[in-house]
Amino acid sequence: MSENTNNIDTIVAVATPLGRGGVGIIRVSGTLVPDIAKNILGMLPTPFKASHRLFKDQNGITLDDGVAIYFPNPKSFTGEDVLELQGHGGHIVMELLLKRCVELGARLAKPGEFSERAFLNDKLDLTQAEAIADLIDSGSEQAARSALRSLQGDFSKAINSLLKKMIEMRVYVEAALDFPEEEIDFLADKKVLNRLNEIKKQLKEITQKAKQGSLLRNGLHLVIIGKPNAGKSSLLNALAGNETAIVTDIAGTTRDVLHESINLDGMPLHLVDTAGLRESNDPVEKIGIERAWQAIEKADLALLLKDDAQSSDKDDETDKILQKLPDNLSLIIVHNKIDLSKKAAGVVAGEIYISAKYGKGIDALKATLKERMGFKENSEDSFIARRRHLDALQRTSEFVKNAELQLVEYNAGELMAEELRLAQDELGIITGRYTSDDLLGEIFSNFCIGK
Repeated sequence: MSENTNNIDTIVAVATPLGRGGVGIIRVSGTLVPDIAKNILGMLPTPFKASHRLFKDQNGITLDDGVAIYFPNPKSFTGEDVLELQGHGGHIVMELLLKRCVELGARLAKPGEFSERAFLNDKLDLTQAEAIADLIDSGSEQAARSALRSLQGDFSKAINSLLKKMIEMRVYVEAALDFPEEEIDFLADKKVLNRLNEIKKQLKEITQKAKQGSLLRNGLHLVIIGKPNAGKSSLLNALAGNETAIVTDIAGTTRDVLHESINLDGMPLHLVDTAGLRESNDPVEKIGIERAWQAIEKADLALLLKDDAQSSDKDDETDKILQKLPDNLSLIIVHNKIDLSKKAAGVVAGEIYISAKYGKGIDALKATLKERMGFKENSEDSFIARRRHLDALQRTSEFVKNAELQLVEYNAGELMAEELRLAQDELGIITGRYTSDDLLGEIFSNFCIGK
């Protein structure tokens, strides 16, 4: 999606966070950069070399002194002429420099506009541009490393490699359809099926890495549910490592949903403690229970907590909870209060036995959480991924499966070629080869100013 942006506005923004700091950076991009540099600095700096200069206003009065760097097009982040003014990081100083650039013809940049121009000028593809924001927003070391791999092009290379194989497959199939006189019976050619299996294998590997990256970026939304007094708040405190929730022996202590975010070996975990699920006539408790069910609808995974000290063969209240849970909700059953039931901590038949009060079995629970979500520690080959990437990969997988079905079951070469074309388009959406303006606007609007 190359688009020459030389004829659009010159933009300017503060590229460092607001507030006091040792250094503040003004970034300017566009055709007016040489003129702006000459007016503020008295000269156009030598390209790619940092030089100490005085920054002056329209009357020649010094606003600040600092470092200026000039990046001529196309060898810049945006692909346009870019000027960086590195001054003292005070709010007033930055505002004066920003105002001076606007006086000289620049306009204030929109969020993400520098990265958007880099994308439009083929300096980055869309996955790399998104990785910039993800690197800035990283919540853990692993997330930052994965975002950096995406920024360096690992994700794009994997997608483009798969695209190449898919295009070669399409060329072979469509050539056979267009030139039947060559008597190439590709439908009976095992090479076609072998190539298709290679595509499926590579697609599966990319999807697994993307899912890992999505976990690192977005984390897991985990809701703790169960009857009153099962120990849900104690479990929240045990996982969080602090006394977030009030814990008492009185059933129904928690009346509202409580939120806590923790880092579980590099994976963000968003915990939600809920009110005990039961029939109640208390108007306040009823509101809390309603909010609990709303939290359940939004969760990725639920921990259904049982009081092991009160367990029996028949638990009607818990059965009612199980019957009302959404069908697509992943569930782990956790038995709490083993300090009272005198059972051993650990995993038994897929269910976890813990004492939230004394921390027994918590490590086994954490390990099960990571295993259930497919999380791998110290994964060195994952790349950061977003929901839209996973959705596109899922659609690609469906089209590839349909292509295999047309080949194996129906011997329909034309339909197989069409399914491959649709799969190719989905992969193109990931890197931005085929991307709507609406999607671009949504993506870049979430960037910070100056990126």
